[in-house]
Amino acid sequence: LALFLLVCLLMNTLSSCSMLAQSIGSAVSGSTYPSKDEDMLGTEADYAAKEAELQAELDNMESLHPGYDEYRYNVDPIGHNPHELAAYLSALLHEYTPQSAAAQLQRVFDLQYVLTLTEEVEIRYRTETSTDPETGETTSEEVPYEYYILHVELVNTQISALAPELLTPDEYEMYQVYIATRGNKPLLFGGGSPDMGNSEDLSGVEFINGTRPGNPGLVDLAKRQVGNVGGYPYWSWYGFNSRVEWCACFVSWCYNQAGKSEPRFAGCQSQGVPWFQSHGQWGGRGYANIAPGDAIFFDWDLDGSADHVGIVIGTDGSRVYTVEGNSGDACKIKSYDLNYQCIKGYGLMNWN
Repeated sequence: LALFLLVCLLMNTLSSCSMLAQSIGSAVSGSTYPSKDEDMLGTEADYAAKEAELQAELDNMESLHPGYDEYRYNVDPIGHNPHELAAYLSALLHEYTPQSAAAQLQRVFDLQYVLTLTEEVEIRYRTETSTDPETGETTSEEVPYEYYILHVELVNTQISALAPELLTPDEYEMYQVYIATRGNKPLLFGGGSPDMGNSEDLSGVEFINGTRPGNPGLVDLAKRQVGNVGGYPYWSWYGFNSRVEWCACFVSWCYNQAGKSEPRFAGCQSQGVPWFQSHGQWGGRGYANIAPGDAIFFDWDLDGSADHVGIVIGTDGSRVYTVEGNSGDACKIKSYDLNYQCIKGYGLMNWN
């Protein structure tokens, strides 16, 4: 009888462990993005391309709509959280591709960004002077004229605010699961570094800046951010309402503080790398002429996509020294062997 009870207890324990393992497996599977990585990255790139077109329209507003005396802008920053978009599409479409998600991308984009152009005509007065040809007397009078103003307004409503209205209750519950887990793929769109180690001491390092002058002032600004935890105000400055993976927002913020309106990117692979490559300002791993202020991109899992970005402080000839946001959710100074395989390449900045 004792042996029988022992066998029953053992079988019950094994059965419980098996059910627990199945439950854990189901939970992990159910909270993981169901789409292929390449399809999700392609879809994200399509959405980023729409944002780039919108930014180009804003940048060229005066040439696209000429003839106004004044242009007044009230525009929200352009940008989105890639995980919010992926969570929304996954909750609604489950497994998706750039082709199958195209209609939803346009729908979300049209709701997220509302651009309004409004013409206003003011009656203003200017002083006109005339001289009587016979008497030589000069008179002045106030003459009315029409002054044309174009008001440009862009409202950016983040996807997190749109999701409750666009999804059913069940879909929205799934959306929240994906947001909480980031689809179990936190680095897919450039998620920073998991490094929890201390920031490195640079006091004994002698840097060789190379032939490119770089921007030591920008580096000093970036180094002053060391110790920041959580990424505020970088992601807030970019236009996000809550914390996102913020390494790219940190780099963009630093460039903006140094007087550069671009590059401005929140995604490493979908926005940052393409900007530098399309402008002919890209150097691969091993590029010898890096300078202070350049961007350094990392590919942690060696799948060909950039996962993280920082700012180059300089090099001593064998190692590259960096300032990185979102390194263990903090700003830190780090260093790497110049041939470190996870360095994808460098965005080369011009400061003239």
